Amino acid sequence: MKLVLATSNKGKVREIKELCPEYEVIPYSELIEEFEIIEDADTFKENALIKARAVYAALDDAELIVVADDSGISVDVLGGAPGIYSARYGGENATDKENLQTLMTNIKKAGVKSSPAFYTAAIAIVTKDIERTVHGWMYGTALTEAQGDGGFGYDPMFIPLGYDKTLGELDNEIKRKLSHRSKALSLMKKVLKTL
Repeated sequence: MKLVLATSNKGKVREIKELCPEYEVIPYSELIEEFEIIEDADTFKENALIKARAVYAALDDAELIVVADDSGISVDVLGGAPGIYSARYGGENATDKENLQTLMTNIKKAGVKSSPAFYTAAIAIVTKDIERTVHGWMYGTALTEAQGDGGFGYDPMFIPLGYDKTLGELDNEIKRKLSHRSKALSLMKKVLKTL
């Protein structure tokens, strides 16, 4: 079964391919030219659906299954920020590194060295017959200093519950078990089996 990802984020594409070896996973940009998708909803679920619907419509192939992920980190001391704005927290065209620095700086400004936080992953599945969404979460602590250089995004500043190392320090096998995205993808696979 072929899954078309409604993203060109290399980190997400790589992670989803690793977590879904039983599927042929391809980013939509290998099939059509990339285009801007305005994510203007106020939940991860709705933004994932916006992306999946837009790519499904643009591909114009009823046989395809389009999968979109919208995910981010929410930090308690910042009232849940950056949340749905995680990908552009450091500014409109911010790099992962700039987003990471902005978040660590803002936690410091709140007068703490760490804060409870959690990741959310919402995955939307769009086919000719259905639209479904599933979610996964990972809880832990957000730090004001990066530790480790593994993973991508906010991984070097996030320690999962029950661990003493950041996602940037933990090996990939452990991260795959804990990941909000892997939890959502395991639910997605259950939905795909019903198609």
